Amino acid sequence: MLLLHFLSNIYNNKTAIANANAVEPLIHVLETGSPVAKENSAATLFSLSVIEVNRARIGRFGSIQPLVDLLGNGTPRGKKDATSALFNLSLFHENKARIVQAGMVDKAVVLLANLATIPEGRTANAQEGGIPRLVEVVELGSARGKEHAAAALLYLCTCSSKSCSVVLQEGAVPPLVASSRSGTPRAKENVYCF
Repeated sequence: MLLLHFLSNIYNNKTAIANANAVEPLIHVLETGSPVAKENSAATLFSLSVIEVNRARIGRFGSIQPLVDLLGNGTPRGKKDATSALFNLSLFHENKARIVQAGMVDKAVVLLANLATIPEGRTANAQEGGIPRLVEVVELGSARGKEHAAAALLYLCTCSSKSCSVVLQEGAVPPLVASSRSGTPRAKENVYCF
């Protein structure tokens, strides 16, 4: 596995490795291997996914769910390579729905909520247009997504009156009220803090 990873770092090898039917065994290792083997598999898939034609093949063979799973229970290096591979795979249109179906939206919202706990994260969230996305998740997301989006909005509003104004302008009140009535206990708690 390690040798394949090293070979995949050479640009001319990326297509040859995928054409040699190495993607399916890489996914098998990603699903069943040791933590180190999973790291190397994710790193190799990330390396191969740099090539546009490989993105379709990697997505079609079922790599997305194991990569998303690795984000939840992998090593730090495995999580980094899984994130990078998922980013590259998301550049191919067919893979976008697969990534959503694998639960990546909720994981992204959790990440935004975690980043909102520090000043740099709150600043970046506000500057990069994160508030409208968070309001959209509070309105349309899964129960878990709503919970974490409400938490992120709470952090943003608690620390910045400007962010609070943007949250109000984005129409967050009706979905937040709905979450206070029917959301998870944690979502209700976050909404009551507003």
